[in-house]
Amino acid sequence: MEASAAAEERLGATEAAEEGAGEAGGFTSVRRRKRRAGDAAMETGAAGGPLPRKRPDFPPLSGEALGGGKAEMRKIPVPANRYTPLKENWMKIYTPIVEHLQLQIRFNLKTRNVEIKTCKETKDISALTKAADFVKAFILGFQVEDALALVRLDDLFLESFEVTDVKPLKGDHLSRAIGRIAGKGGKTKFTIENVTRTRIVLADS
Repeated sequence: MEASAAAEERLGATEAAEEGAGEAGGFTSVRRRKRRAGDAAMETGAAGGPLPRKRPDFPPLSGEALGGGKAEMRKIPVPANRYTPLKENWMKIYTPIVEHLQLQIRFNLKTRNVEIKTCKETKDISALTKAADFVKAFILGFQVEDALALVRLDDLFLESFEVTDVKPLKGDHLSRAIGRIAGKGGKTKFTIENVTRTRIVLADS
């Protein structure tokens, strides 16, 4: 007890001397505030590490709220040679888009476009893109069953290009290039599909 009291007197004398020297020089010394052990214990958890921050909890937004409250629409043009197949397979295209993706679809006879639109029942914001890719795949010549995989799976995509985009060919040279891709009886095309796990359609040939 006597040793601690003597130490406190020396500490007080030292602080008083520092204050006097500071005031003489025109400065006022500031006493440092000691950090209490209780404050440090409040900032750390039971294991000694920092307390985890609580994540904000936001309710999930509906498809209508994600779209800004406005209905979105996609238009897919239909060439003349696909009118009949579209009419014959309309219910196979209509059913998954309306019942599973909760979208609205119609065929505009004036503009010759398939129009797909979101509505209040649409829950997934990516449903519109899936439906548009599904219809585009059918218009390009894929079977409905093959095109339907674009709706069911997320890791599939659709790509279309002209043979002349790869190499400018004309006349018989173009026909021979398309024939080599297809092969005799379609064997080459089937081999490419099986190896790469894709579906290929050679249209407008």
